[in-house]
Amino acid sequence: MNKKTKLRIALASATLVVAAATGTALASGGSSSGSDSGSERPGTAQNVRDDQDKQQAPAVVKADGANLFPHSLDFDAPSNSFYVGSLKHGTVSTVGTDGKVRTFIDDPQLVSAQAVNIDRERGRVLVSNVDYGTADRSRKDAPFKVAGVGSYDLETGKQNWCVDLTALTLDGKQHLISDVTVAPDGTAYAVDELTPTVFRIDPEGNASVFLRDDLLQGTLDIPDFLDDVGMAAVEYVAGDQLIIAMADGSLVRVPVRHPEDAQKVRLSTPLASPTAGMRLLADGSVTAVSSGLLTGKPAQIQHVNPGGGWKTATVTVTGTVTDPVTSDVTDGPGRTTYALSGGLADLLAGKPNDGFTLTPVKTG
Repeated sequence: MNKKTKLRIALASATLVVAAATGTALASGGSSSGSDSGSERPGTAQNVRDDQDKQQAPAVVKADGANLFPHSLDFDAPSNSFYVGSLKHGTVSTVGTDGKVRTFIDDPQLVSAQAVNIDRERGRVLVSNVDYGTADRSRKDAPFKVAGVGSYDLETGKQNWCVDLTALTLDGKQHLISDVTVAPDGTAYAVDELTPTVFRIDPEGNASVFLRDDLLQGTLDIPDFLDDVGMAAVEYVAGDQLIIAMADGSLVRVPVRHPEDAQKVRLSTPLASPTAGMRLLADGSVTAVSSGLLTGKPAQIQHVNPGGGWKTATVTVTGTVTDPVTSDVTDGPGRTTYALSGGLADLLAGKPNDGFTLTPVKTG
């Protein structure tokens, strides 16, 4: 069986799995326990607690944004809204917990909006600019030649600046800015999934190459689509360092003051591959999601608990999401965490869709 056939089978399997989902309970925990039928009578304290838990359980958000195909998202607590980027239209939209979608940013400079990061302290939204060759504004004959980050006012959606990172490389290579994170001083760090390059951007939009390191070179191939896929996600963590999730399931620790000392994190077990998204939790650990794009199997949610200042980490699977092509995680209302299933299998197959799904998941 050749690579093209395998990818078609995986995409077809992913589409069938999504079509079969009922939309009621799309996420499952990493473990389950049996019940003793009849052990509790209606009205007992246990049943009251169970009823309260059911009422308080976060609901799946079925978003009505047809053909947006978001890859990443972030949550803004004051407005109680999710922000998602569109790979198809190059826009950024807000999503309420009721699933209503409203366009917030529509900048002609954005070809496809991938990473979305809300920096409320500075009243801005950071968005990575990419081009898969499938967007309304794409150069169909030259995909992956766009690489940038834009800053937008969090109240109005107006552009503060939009920087072209290919101007710093001038290498003629394919680029894909998969994610961006923000340090406490407002410096943004953007990772390139197709070259081993991390960019640094100051709050005014002045960009430079922060790190080029073969340790960040991609090794994962997506048949009939992309080769040497590398950095998928990045988070700024305690200790003034970046944690970078590689698509192959490894993590890399980069000290901000000494990026030349970058090294792999020693994991108890690798993350499932391809790793797609990552979110820093309040306790300093992270949740990561690994897509089932290549297998057609449910996406995996994993908790990564660091040790020794992120020199080591323990990986635990905490749940799955039925849709294989689940690509990002973020915090949500209260103390919830949501995973994004944006319909990327349909986008890559050239098919329309009628929306996307945000699924509550367990983080530990």
